Amino acid sequence: MTLRVLFWSYFQERTGTTSETLEVPEGTRVSEVLAEIHRRWPMLEPLKGCTLVAVGVDYADPERVLEPGDEISLFPPVQGG
Repeated sequence: MTLRVLFWSYFQERTGTTSETLEVPEGTRVSEVLAEIHRRWPMLEPLKGCTLVAVGVDYADPERVLEPGDEISLFPPVQGG
């Protein structure tokens, strides 16, 4: 299934992109997507303890099972405005 990952704030700066499309098997969990993101961009792994994750507009638990077409956002805990 296809998922879209959005990078916000310093996640964009570190990855050099605003988004990435991932192909993952059905039944994939948020934690598995994060593991793949950390594999592709190892510089993000040290930030995992302070990374907020949302699926759509809702914060997501690492064990949440994703659905085809879900949009996952990674962002820091504090955003300026």
